[in-house]
Amino acid sequence: MLHLFPCINNSVQSIRFKTLNPCISLSRLCHFKAKRGFDSLNQTSSVQNSVAVFWDLDNKPPDAFPPFEAVVKLKTAASSFGVVRSMVAYANQHSFSYVPKAVREQRRERKLLNQLENKGVIKSIDPYVCKVCGRRFYTNEKLVNHFKQIHEREHQKRVNQIESARGSRRVKLVGKYSMKMEKYKNAAREVLTPKVGYGLADELKRAGFWVGTVSNRPQAADVALRDHMVDVMDKRKAECLMLVSDDSDFVGVLKEAKLRCLKTVVVGDADDGALKRVADAGFSWTEILKGKAKKEAVSVVGKWKDRDILKKLEWTYDPEVERKLYGSEDMFDDESEDLDFDGSDDGNSSDYIHEEDSGAWWELDTESDADSSKSQ
Repeated sequence: MLHLFPCINNSVQSIRFKTLNPCISLSRLCHFKAKRGFDSLNQTSSVQNSVAVFWDLDNKPPDAFPPFEAVVKLKTAASSFGVVRSMVAYANQHSFSYVPKAVREQRRERKLLNQLENKGVIKSIDPYVCKVCGRRFYTNEKLVNHFKQIHEREHQKRVNQIESARGSRRVKLVGKYSMKMEKYKNAAREVLTPKVGYGLADELKRAGFWVGTVSNRPQAADVALRDHMVDVMDKRKAECLMLVSDDSDFVGVLKEAKLRCLKTVVVGDADDGALKRVADAGFSWTEILKGKAKKEAVSVVGKWKDRDILKKLEWTYDPEVERKLYGSEDMFDDESEDLDFDGSDDGNSSDYIHEEDSGAWWELDTESDADSSKSQ
């Protein structure tokens, strides 16, 4: 009996509206196409309450926050609106190689501490422990040298063995070294300084983001991100779009998403930016990191549910549907022509009607007419 319940909510296809008058407001209209069977049910379960996160790293990099921590908080806030299905970030090479001011200051302080430790001016209370082999060192510089000379070389040997192997041997080597390589990566993240930038791309990938690198041309990341968002809307892969940016160039994409009956959320630092005025909800980085966005998301989702219920209760007139349900509009006219109005009585009523209709209704009876009627 599943074919009796077509899932039409997730087969929404957008209609691009073009008008000659830009002042005419566009209403949210959708074209629903019913699909039947198990495929539509699977599509419904995968799309319903799904969220897609899009991050414009060129415009909104996490300079003041650790990348991994920012991504975890962002994903937590996005999960309040639904199930996070995809997370995408775009940036050019300059954004990934750029080191924020806060990170540069931390590196400068660490270098100064290493110099003081080597001279014996200061001494760390707790020894520095290698998270790969467990050895302890009294200076951070000795830990770094130990890590580079032993563990970094061992890791490079494993990588070379895997790359040179083929077929089943490569699969066996990957399974054999997977635990050791993961342990090395977690330890190297705290000991070694990233060779490029401050590890932004690696941290985003570790948190579950798909990171796309574009050319250094102006607006290259914006174009790639807009194309990706339109592709998600065309294929109806998400019900809610979360955009991390303050760039007003994305206003058109958000308006298009609202025309397609999608929910929109913006994360940026602008208090009253153009994107937040168009989107259904807007948050700042501070609200994301402090968890305030997760609490406010409950009320936003409640408003969305109320709006969906009101949409279902709305009645629209469709001539084709009304004609199929209640028959043709000329049904009563055809029946009225076939009716026989010839009187079956003695004919007095017809004569009376004829006499009453002899004069116009607006002509009043005069006294002479009244007297003549009495004499008759």
